[in-house]
Amino acid sequence: MNELNITERPAESILILDLKGNIRIGEDSLNVHRTLRQLLERGEKRILLNLADVSYIDSSGLGELVGGYATCRKQGVELKLLNLTARVRELMVITKLLIVFEVFEDEREAIASFGAPEAEVEGTLSAAATGKLPRTSSIL
Repeated sequence: MNELNITERPAESILILDLKGNIRIGEDSLNVHRTLRQLLERGEKRILLNLADVSYIDSSGLGELVGGYATCRKQGVELKLLNLTARVRELMVITKLLIVFEVFEDEREAIASFGAPEAEVEGTLSAAATGKLPRTSSIL
């Protein structure tokens, strides 16, 4: 058996979860559920699941991914997928779940897809409202 291990690592304002092993009915899918719930309780807003080392996923595991995605969306949290293995990609195509998730093959591209952190955007909007943005000049 290939027990699921989940490792957290930050990248800019995003939390990447590196999953390694199988995601199947029982403890493995519960592990995904518990981890996502804890991240939401901590206030994480941007989560990237790296599935490069997921060797197997069953319908229960797919269900946890979908359930986690739905819960995240309800709470305004972005959840995206990275590095699907051929087997996981095939299952997601067959089940038509590939159109539900944003999926990336390149980590830098995935990170960039999240855009600027909300605090940065709010700060820029506040600065624009007060007229305190840096001035630029153009020659026409």
